[in-house]
Amino acid sequence: MRLVRFLLRYYPPGIILEYEQGSQTRTRTIDLLDLTERSNIYELVAQLQANEPLITPSKTDQVAKLLLKLQSKLSSPDKHHYNHYKTIRTHVLPVTNVSFNKSGSKFVSGSYDRTCKIWDTHKGEELHVLDGHKNVVYAVAFNNPFADKIVTGSFDRTAKLWSTETGKCYHTFKGHTAEIVCVTFNSSSTLVATGSMDTMGKIWDVETGVEMASLQGHNAEIISIQFNSLGDKVVTGSFDNTVAIWDVETGHKISSLIGHRGEISNAVISYDDTLIGTGLWTRVARCGL
Repeated sequence: MRLVRFLLRYYPPGIILEYEQGSQTRTRTIDLLDLTERSNIYELVAQLQANEPLITPSKTDQVAKLLLKLQSKLSSPDKHHYNHYKTIRTHVLPVTNVSFNKSGSKFVSGSYDRTCKIWDTHKGEELHVLDGHKNVVYAVAFNNPFADKIVTGSFDRTAKLWSTETGKCYHTFKGHTAEIVCVTFNSSSTLVATGSMDTMGKIWDVETGVEMASLQGHNAEIISIQFNSLGDKVVTGSFDNTVAIWDVETGHKISSLIGHRGEISNAVISYDDTLIGTGLWTRVARCGL
């Protein structure tokens, strides 16, 4: 294995290691949820080196600088005041969804006009038009923190994988029998998950475009889908009033969270994978293990 670079994650605090193994580029995430203003940085670096062979002694100062940057961010008071920044006339028909890259320098928009567009946030300039869907583009997502790929989901029952830099379409994911309404990447950007009105979720290989698993078990439309931080599980929320947890490798349902009396509008996982939060159309929110 050869370390390529470190990526910094401000919230929740962590470091992502990008490395080469054979001919493939992989990532490994180190969560730093216990990092505080009083943490001894060099003691923490020593702990990381004891558990992570990619962090060699030659990288000590570099990792220490990254941790100090994270520590400084944690200790900075939150004095943000949010004001209207810019209005961008993006599409000729209504916009369905938007997604930012990690830095916020770019965003992608989806629309009823069947296209997606990539924008320079600060200049308000259109960078690329992602043209190829045959119906409404409803769901869009960057593969953060890398932000070099975008996945889109459409009412034409397909999802597409695009290059952020060129606008080229890498793959068209076919297999759903109804509208795709939610899409997401795993944290290492090796898999895409899609959820559909056909009551199924699907997992796709980013490199080959091949379907890896089909998540079957909901009795109504899947409205939200998300990987956990390790990427070995997927959580789906459905109009059947339940949330399901799935094994990524096998596609088998691990468990169902029942008890809601209304349709699920969203389901999200906490960054430490200990909690799942759900929202309902009935104006109720829940949080549980």
